Amino acid sequence: MDLSNIQFKVNQYHKILENTEQYREDWHASLKEMIINQLEFIVKETGLKAKVEKTTELLHMEAIALSLGHVESGISEKIGDAKRELIKSNGMLVYQQLFNGKILISIVYPFIEGLGKPRQPKNVEIVRPAELKPPFILRHVEEFLKEVIGWEDYDDDVPQPIGFHMGLPKDNDLQNNSQ
Repeated sequence: MDLSNIQFKVNQYHKILENTEQYREDWHASLKEMIINQLEFIVKETGLKAKVEKTTELLHMEAIALSLGHVESGISEKIGDAKRELIKSNGMLVYQQLFNGKILISIVYPFIEGLGKPRQPKNVEIVRPAELKPPFILRHVEEFLKEVIGWEDYDDDVPQPIGFHMGLPKDNDLQNNSQ
């Protein structure tokens, strides 16, 4: 009986388990602090009104988020003579440890409580700890800000060309049709 395929899978499985342990060690040894330091540096240098938040309740499932916080949305619900302000979550960029030690980077979009369902988070990428370097964090923050700006400046209008004769056929189209 040939067990070479099974042995290959067993070896592969053991290697993945070893990798998971290494990824978890990397997170605690240096990666977590590097992410926090990079995000705090970006906030400080750019004046972005944001906080770096840490979620550590579950060991090996920790998260670090660049949060734009919560504010009154400017929209309020009338309740009799009173009104209740609706709160807007301004969005977050999240670095989340996965069960296997890899890091999921995702964007949580802004949303206003009570106005529809929040948009599903955007999964930017999943990386091994050794792959996550400071330039990647800059790229993630840039993408996060692009998505938040797009949400804040939402407009479903597609720019339309304007001007004289925009709906008329071109001169060469008229010549071709008359021949």
